[in-house]
Amino acid sequence: VQLQASGGGLVQAGGSLRLSCAASGSGFSITDMGWHRQVGWKERELVAHISSGGSANYADSAKGRFTISMDNAEKTVYLQMNSLEPEDTAVYYCNADTITVDSVGTVVVARSWGQGTPVTVSS
Repeated sequence: VQLQASGGGLVQAGGSLRLSCAASGSGFSITDMGWHRQVGWKERELVAHISSGGSANYADSAKGRFTISMDNAEKTVYLQMNSLEPEDTAVYYCNADTITVDSVGTVVVARSWGQGTPVTVSS
C-alpha cells in the first residue's frame, strides 16, 4: 500500500486548507483511514479517523473545525480544515489500515503511512 498526501501549505490564521491522501496498490481492503500530526520531535498525535463505513472521530482540538471524509471507490481520505490556528502548525500524516489475505488464507492487518505534508498557520 502506498499513500500519497497533498494539500499542505502556508495559510493565515482563520483560513482553510484541504488535505488529500490517496492509497494505491492492489490486493488489500481498507478498513480505516486517518490523519495524524507531528510537531518537531514530539509524539505524533491523532487528528481525525474514519472507518470505511463512514464513522468518524476527532481529537478535541479538531472538533468543530475539521471534517474528515473518505471516498472508498477512490481509496482517498480528505481532511477539510477550517478556522486554522497557529497551534495547528505541524506535519500532517495520513494513514490507512488494511486487511490482506495471503495465499494460504492468513489475514494480515497492517497500517501504512503517507509521506507527510506540512501545514503552517501564521498569526
